[in-house]
Amino acid sequence: MDNRGDRKKEADDASEEICDSGFDSVLDSFRSINQEYHRNIKKQSPEEADDGDKIDSVTEDRLDSSYGSSSISSENLSDILQSCKITEVKYSKRPETEGFTQEEIEILTSISDDGDTILHLAIIHEEQQFALYLISLFPKDVLDMQNDLYQTPLHLATYLNQPVVVQALVEKKACLELQDQDGNTPLHVACAQGYLECANELTRENVAPQSNVLKMQNWRGMTCMHVAALQGNHQFIELLMRKKANINAQEGTSGKTLLHLAVELHDQSLVSLLLKKGAKVDMVMYNGCTPLHLAVGRQDANIANLLCQSGADKLLRNMEGETAQDLADGNDDILALFPFDDIQISGRSVVNF
Repeated sequence: MDNRGDRKKEADDASEEICDSGFDSVLDSFRSINQEYHRNIKKQSPEEADDGDKIDSVTEDRLDSSYGSSSISSENLSDILQSCKITEVKYSKRPETEGFTQEEIEILTSISDDGDTILHLAIIHEEQQFALYLISLFPKDVLDMQNDLYQTPLHLATYLNQPVVVQALVEKKACLELQDQDGNTPLHVACAQGYLECANELTRENVAPQSNVLKMQNWRGMTCMHVAALQGNHQFIELLMRKKANINAQEGTSGKTLLHLAVELHDQSLVSLLLKKGAKVDMVMYNGCTPLHLAVGRQDANIANLLCQSGADKLLRNMEGETAQDLADGNDDILALFPFDDIQISGRSVVNF
């Protein structure tokens, strides 16, 4: 059952509650976030703190670092934030400042040493109501700001599985196509983490056309469909197909389609699903291998049989000049799929001797 309306009401109610409570409560919330970090970082030795800043992955150690800039603390905020505020030169738009004190403006327009805005920090620390208030306050330019790992607030809300925040960002027209340091869009992140609610929000019908997002590859050459296939997540694949994602898209490094990946993973149910949905059975990788080449090479007789029943061409040769049969390596179950007394064209017998 679609509970989007309930989440929308929750988001609206939370935003109204914060607005009614005044900016002082928002400021207190921000201070409490940083007081918590300030307490935690004192428990670490200087060496441990340094190690926390050595980030190798978009989706792993980053959270443990607390987006670890000690330039933001609960002590003397206005003085400290002077050195890291968002400048007019770099960002042309600021939040509306009418009725705010200079200290409040400095906090709203500040960034940490890791490039995180106050909205990044609110999402990281799961301060949902505060994040919703900031989303309602900020213009689109600020919502799309990327930190030092090129993560937008939408990346973080997706990675932390906060569908209400994702919904609010999408409704405010946050960009869906910005890529993090691994080339992942927020939808890539949702597919990799298996967060279906977030994926639904990122592909909603009333969002601008999704074609570019569905075609985009990360730095490993993977579209969102490829990422979902690697996770074996059939629900995501079906969702993306309903959104008109290309089932025969080739990933950028070796030219594998979803069907190639499903064969490699020995995922017979996914192979069946893809074939029923119109996947091309004889698509070739950059090295000329078809899904049948891969199935036979991996000694998977069941999937090889399924591909043959779907009309796979047994005579196609890869760049090494090998047919699928050449890769059978004496496997009787697989060799039985390649009768020697048949002349075949496009995988079908035309003459029997």
